[in-house]
Amino acid sequence: MSIASIAVTPLLPVTIEPGGFRYAPGVRAGRWVFATGLKGVAEFDQGIAAHVVRAALPSHDASKLQREARQVFANLERVCAAGGTALTNVVRVDQNYTTHKAVEPYHDIRREVLGAHIPPSTSTLTHGLLLADQQIEMHMIAAVPDGGFATNHIRPKDAAIHHTSGYSLALAAGDHVFIAGRMADGGIGEGLAPQARMPAKHLWKGTPVKLEAEYVIANKLVRALEAADCSLADIVKLQVYLQYAEDFAPFNDVWRAHFGASAPATTLVPTASPGFFLEDAHIEINAIALRPTGRERREVIAVEGGGLSAFGGYPQAVRAGDLLLFSGMLAIDEDGLIAAARRDPAKPWMGDPIRAQMQTLLARAQCICEAAGTTLANVVRIQQYHTDLGEFQAACDVWGEVLPGVALPLSAVRVPFLPVPGCTVQLDVWVYVP
Repeated sequence: MSIASIAVTPLLPVTIEPGGFRYAPGVRAGRWVFATGLKGVAEFDQGIAAHVVRAALPSHDASKLQREARQVFANLERVCAAGGTALTNVVRVDQNYTTHKAVEPYHDIRREVLGAHIPPSTSTLTHGLLLADQQIEMHMIAAVPDGGFATNHIRPKDAAIHHTSGYSLALAAGDHVFIAGRMADGGIGEGLAPQARMPAKHLWKGTPVKLEAEYVIANKLVRALEAADCSLADIVKLQVYLQYAEDFAPFNDVWRAHFGASAPATTLVPTASPGFFLEDAHIEINAIALRPTGRERREVIAVEGGGLSAFGGYPQAVRAGDLLLFSGMLAIDEDGLIAAARRDPAKPWMGDPIRAQMQTLLARAQCICEAAGTTLANVVRIQQYHTDLGEFQAACDVWGEVLPGVALPLSAVRVPFLPVPGCTVQLDVWVYVP
């Protein structure tokens, strides 16, 4: 792979020891700045900052969670400044938490820092993050506005956004439209909408995740898209968070009914249980769309070397203007987990399953990139979903072999399961197309 073809600039890159992992907290790619895996660290190659933990005086000035959130936003400001943009130009934020108790302290700091400029947001609970004492992780996209590229917050008057969250329902950055995470709640302070609930005391007469997904797509997403002059057919990327392994197949029934003719890149991400602000919810969905009247064009990418999609009907990737958005990637073929990654019961300690998975995934990702006119070296966001974070370093070693010396915008979280038996890592990858 030609490193000379790199068209992105790593921001504030570091080498994290032990292990020698090359990490980029941010990336500048044309008119975009990405920040991935931001944590409450004082230096990007260190653990959670001592002043955040403050074990001897944990509540003297603020709570540990408030201090952690404040440090995360300080790091966000550093990345934005290094990328030539400002906090007012942030167009999307995503948050992972290991406890629901972290959400309100984080929201307090977010309102203080971003004020009236809180972009579309998604918050979910996860089983684990990379660092000791870490309870919050943030990912961000910002624009670098110029004369022909501006941002516009979209806040319909009837949008039910709780004041403690304060984010915009949607935000347009040029032709790209970012939609906040949507759930099947009936409104502010309400539980699941009646249409999204099973009838009381019924064991059947509906499937919970299908009822919720239908409500989210047909009501919440459609309305948000309409406010941005878009429709479901204009969606180029869906990120879908699910609580239960049994919900993969029924969700996909709903997905195919709505998106069969214009399938967006889609990644299904397992959460903790509970995983959302509604304790009994099964699902949350966020989206990116491309305005149909704009100059940017959508292209579905399909290439023989790109491998089998995680679910039937999912495209390998969708190019949306200058961004190549992948569906969630698993190292699978028609027989399930690839043979090279399977343990031999007769020789259980031989082989290296995570290495085999990563080698296959990155080779496939490069094939898809080449078909879209770019290279994996132009990656701007990597999210790795591990069932065992003990495999993180081995996965990073493979990245280092494929992209030697390149600092990576990479985040890793622990998930409770993945959809294919034996798979221990799922990749969600975004790449810049210059």
